[in-house]
Amino acid sequence: MTPAFSSWQAFFAMGGYGFYVWLAVAFTLIPLAALVVHTRWQRHRLLADIRQRQAREQRIREVKIKRAAQVAKGDRA
Repeated sequence: MTPAFSSWQAFFAMGGYGFYVWLAVAFTLIPLAALVVHTRWQRHRLLADIRQRQAREQRIREVKIKRAAQVAKGDRA
């Protein structure tokens, strides 16, 4: 089995088309990396928003239970 390129320099030159090949690779990998970063950032924000809403709903439930207990005792707030 023989290698396709005789040296690393030949590999990066890609038979004279290295500029276009590596430009295409960059135009592929950069948006993919940006997509991964954006997806992770969005996931983090979504989970934080869910935690915030759950905490708010828990506080609302606690206030309702407290008011219901006060009404049951006869104390009107």
